[in-house]
Amino acid sequence: MSALGRALAASAAAALLAAAGCGKRVTKAPLIAGADAERGKTAIESYGCGACHTIPGVRGARGLVGPPLADVGRRVYIAGVVPNDPENMVRWIMNPPTVDSKTAMPDLGIPEGVARDMAEYLYVLSGGTK
Repeated sequence: MSALGRALAASAAAALLAAAGCGKRVTKAPLIAGADAERGKTAIESYGCGACHTIPGVRGARGLVGPPLADVGRRVYIAGVVPNDPENMVRWIMNPPTVDSKTAMPDLGIPEGVARDMAEYLYVLSGGTK
């Protein structure tokens, strides 16, 4: 087979493999072990985070008190004080004043498991970074 023939055969094989995956749902592993982004979205709605933050995908989340959270996963720091990583994000969500005593964000008594789900949603919202 000529070089052109091999190249065409390789292209056809790649196209067939790509087409075989069409219509199939791809599920990504959570960025935070044991966390679930859909549960996080529900928790964000139920804790009323949208009263202070604009959060895409969360019903009524058009608050202007705190920063918009669309790209929070891409930021270098959380609240300008701690590196943005999953552990710090969960700590922040659970009790912001223990991370930054001068924050306006209140302690809402969010349990760790719920905070992990919320952080997962925020990181997925930011394109799955962290």
